[in-house]
Amino acid sequence: MTAPLNYRHLYYFWVVAKEGGIARAAERLDMAVQTVSTQVRLLEQSLGHALFRPAGRGLALTEAGTAAMAFADQIFALGEQLRTAVADAGTGQGGRLAVGISDGLPKLVVHHLLKPALGDSRVRLLCHEDEFDRLLGDLALHRLDAVLSDRPAPPNPNLRVYSHALGEAPLVWFAPAKLAAKCKNPFPQCLAEMPVLLPTAHAAVRSRLDRWFEQHGMRPRICGEFEDSALLAAFGRAGLGAFPASRWSRKDLLADKGMQVLGETPELVEHFYLISAERRIQHPLVLRLVDQDSGKQK
Repeated sequence: MTAPLNYRHLYYFWVVAKEGGIARAAERLDMAVQTVSTQVRLLEQSLGHALFRPAGRGLALTEAGTAAMAFADQIFALGEQLRTAVADAGTGQGGRLAVGISDGLPKLVVHHLLKPALGDSRVRLLCHEDEFDRLLGDLALHRLDAVLSDRPAPPNPNLRVYSHALGEAPLVWFAPAKLAAKCKNPFPQCLAEMPVLLPTAHAAVRSRLDRWFEQHGMRPRICGEFEDSALLAAFGRAGLGAFPASRWSRKDLLADKGMQVLGETPELVEHFYLISAERRIQHPLVLRLVDQDSGKQK
């Protein structure tokens, strides 16, 4: 029978790998160099492979060490989550929800998607925005509980993540009322008469927007392209041009009395997904997000 893994030895290995050498690790751990070296050697004996090789004045991971480090990162990240979860439970807090927000996801939609998990004022929500691929990596390492995106996760045999559809919403076109008043043609032809603001290719809907313009024989005068949808809307509100946004953003955008709806494009739909590291979700707050009937909400 294989002996159980000694997690103290694994922790010393992890610190040595992070610091790039035994001496620096020993200083961080406030331990003797010989003690740290012995603990790492015992782990190597237990696993049956060398985990480090000399590299200049320090150490570098072997292939076996790289594989071990990937698991060590996950194990100690989960350890931090365990500490937080126990503290939350012990103080009667409603729970912690760490969510990655894809940089292509419209920010005005994020609150709509997260609303089912925010009914309890004790919930502690942590939102982290980043590039889609980097968020998926953090999710796979259990640094995040879920990722919200405008596209499903791509097939990747090395990344065990699962996509859950949260719903969809058609695009609505908004414009400053002063710009709209100068147009002679009805929607959508009026878009050819005014400057237009669009999302960059970071947004999954951009390619569909380009095809839509082509199908209508229009070559819009694009005066701005934005990765951040909130920034796009801010420039639109400032009078720079017309822009598309999810129907779910309608109430927020029309709170500005200087804005008006040009028209709706039901053939242009944004899709929204929650991506989890589990096929069968266990986190109760993530379950609330997946169970919402988003597709029927207006």
